[in-house]
Amino acid sequence: MKLHLVDGTYELFRAHFGAPSRTAPDGREVGAVHGLMASMLRLLAEDGVTHVAAAFDSVIESFRNRIFPGYKTGEGIDPDLLAQFPLAERAMKALGLTVWSMYEYEADDALATAAVRWHSDVDQVVVMTPDKDLCQLYGYDRIVGYDRRKGRFVDADAVVERFGVAPASIPDFLGLVGDTADGIPGLPGWGAKSAAVVLGRYPHLEDIPVDIHQWQVKPRGAGKLAGTLIERMGDALVYRYLAQLRLDVPLAETLADLRWQGVPRERFVALCDELGFGGIRNRVPRWADKGLP
Repeated sequence: MKLHLVDGTYELFRAHFGAPSRTAPDGREVGAVHGLMASMLRLLAEDGVTHVAAAFDSVIESFRNRIFPGYKTGEGIDPDLLAQFPLAERAMKALGLTVWSMYEYEADDALATAAVRWHSDVDQVVVMTPDKDLCQLYGYDRIVGYDRRKGRFVDADAVVERFGVAPASIPDFLGLVGDTADGIPGLPGWGAKSAAVVLGRYPHLEDIPVDIHQWQVKPRGAGKLAGTLIERMGDALVYRYLAQLRLDVPLAETLADLRWQGVPRERFVALCDELGFGGIRNRVPRWADKGLP
């Protein structure tokens, strides 16, 4: 048995930029939601997809914004896309999926909590996102990532190949290098290559010797990098904390609750009628209420 965990926020963004614009009968822009529903129906039609949940950033801000004001916000997001966030969650529920709506935490935190909570109870947890933050999970037994756009699985070896560090060092890596997508600046002078060299030998920030003469690896500009780290270690630790996924999101469901029972006909048809999604009705792989007309 596999558990599929869907990054709903990413899927909605992907649909917005990859699917054509579309308006509902009342004039609302719903192209991203249409693309999202079509994509999820394709997933649900695949063999072996039995237990599924999706997480959404119901608001872009989270507890991390209180820690670091420069952390990502909704600024710059297309208003037509932002307006579809609540509708996207409705759409996923209309497909019969468990949906985690995140306000205090982020969608990534919900996915991480679920993956770690249930990875020992299933044959495999598939985290459906290309987000590099989630790479810190792929050192756990039976947890892998999957990039649906590229059709590529990501495991611990793939993380090392891409970043030069083990999954457990990803937060440290981002603490040094930064992450522009999340508004994490990183430390001046520290790039992906230098961080990979140092963290490849010293997996966590606290492991890196203060004295440069004790470093057993010497990336280019090691002396300057060491000086910056000494001077800005406090900042690096904050950035690392921002990048660390929370594993304590209060998810009420059990693993059994995540079993997909099929699409609830009445709810699904009503939403399709509301949004003008007539064509999607014919793509349902299984109805939850097969006996109803």
